[in-house]
Amino acid sequence: MAGVSGLASVERARVVRPDARAWAVLAILCFVYVLNFLDRQLLSILAKPIQDDLGVSDGQLGLIGGLYFAMFYCILAIPVGWLADRTNRVKVLAFSCALWSAATAACGMASNYPQLALARMAVGVGEAGGVPPSYAIISDYFPSGTRGTALSLFNMGPPIGQALGVAFGASIAAAYSWRLAFLWVGVVGVFTAAIVWFFVREPRRGGLDAGPGRTQTRLPESDPVSVSAKSGFWPTCRMFFTHPVLLRVALACAATQFITYAVLNFTVLFLMREKGMSLGDVAIWYALLVLVGISAGMFASGRLIDRLVPRGKVAYAHVPAIGLALAVPLFVGFIWAPGWPLALAFLLLPMGLNYFYLSPAVTLVQEEVRPDQRVLSGALLLLVMNLVGLGLGPTYLGFASDLFRPAYPDSSLQMAFYTLVPFYGVAIGLFLWLGKALKRQDHEEASA
Repeated sequence: MAGVSGLASVERARVVRPDARAWAVLAILCFVYVLNFLDRQLLSILAKPIQDDLGVSDGQLGLIGGLYFAMFYCILAIPVGWLADRTNRVKVLAFSCALWSAATAACGMASNYPQLALARMAVGVGEAGGVPPSYAIISDYFPSGTRGTALSLFNMGPPIGQALGVAFGASIAAAYSWRLAFLWVGVVGVFTAAIVWFFVREPRRGGLDAGPGRTQTRLPESDPVSVSAKSGFWPTCRMFFTHPVLLRVALACAATQFITYAVLNFTVLFLMREKGMSLGDVAIWYALLVLVGISAGMFASGRLIDRLVPRGKVAYAHVPAIGLALAVPLFVGFIWAPGWPLALAFLLLPMGLNYFYLSPAVTLVQEEVRPDQRVLSGALLLLVMNLVGLGLGPTYLGFASDLFRPAYPDSSLQMAFYTLVPFYGVAIGLFLWLGKALKRQDHEEASA
């Protein structure tokens, strides 16, 4: 009878599915991520009126949207991630949301470039505690086998935030001023932080992780991993950077984000200044393109991962690599197009394919590490991705545009965008390199 009972309990464990609370928490965290990315992207969306008002160059915009922001966002994410792994992740997230929202409001009150730069750095400080705790909270509300879909839905925060930022920011700037857009987004963020603090419950670490035999099960309250394990800061860092899979996925994502952040930070300025698009057209057509394109890419890649990974972990690498390869010729068409309607038509598919990497990468890292290492490991992933991608991508493109301006005064950004094409090859190569490590891991697990 004991054997029958054990089999019955295993069978029940196999059908564990997210409950209504899990989906409600996911919705709240996704909205926080929407604000996180909206706050981050308002600068690029309102680049033209900010340039007209404060007199900043493309290079200066690249610095405050890239390197200056990333220095605080990436580096502080590491101690914040370690703290969240050892304390209450929900409270860390709520406090961080309040901080970056207040700093966003401060951007709207800047009267010169140094003040704007300081406010953007403060936004980076707050956003350092936003995404890694959310990854871990979601992983403890959703069991393995559903995390790819859950994290892909969460990762729709950036495209929704970008689209809302374009529609809201451009509309407010066109009707009133760019400053009011920053102020309103900051106020909404502070109220959202209060909702997270009071309404999101901290889940038990590892409560839905796979037990013996890779069977999905709820861990007992006495399980040492879910209750008492506290992984050390330096051991987790060493584990991450010596793990062949984790290191490779971080580098592949970094190369991809070099492209995506450079594109996101300068596309609106490119469309307005060199393709003849108005701020009103940006608020409608570019907003819709971002929402549909990136959201579809995030969701499709997450669904593909949940379907393909049971056949082999190499899907974590091949799905992003194929997406990037398909994006290249269309991206070149976007740069070449003589007017903004044709440019947007070319950009629609690359906008989604460029983001086939994020949901697979986040899911892979969350699956590969212990529950008590999830926030810090997510922060380490973002450290590598964002130092290279967010820190260097916009900075590089801004200075490249300034460099091309004497020879190409009317198309300096177009020439700078062309120089991003070789980076696609670098990113694809790194994902194929990751695929080799994952294939080796599959063989080792099959023979164990």
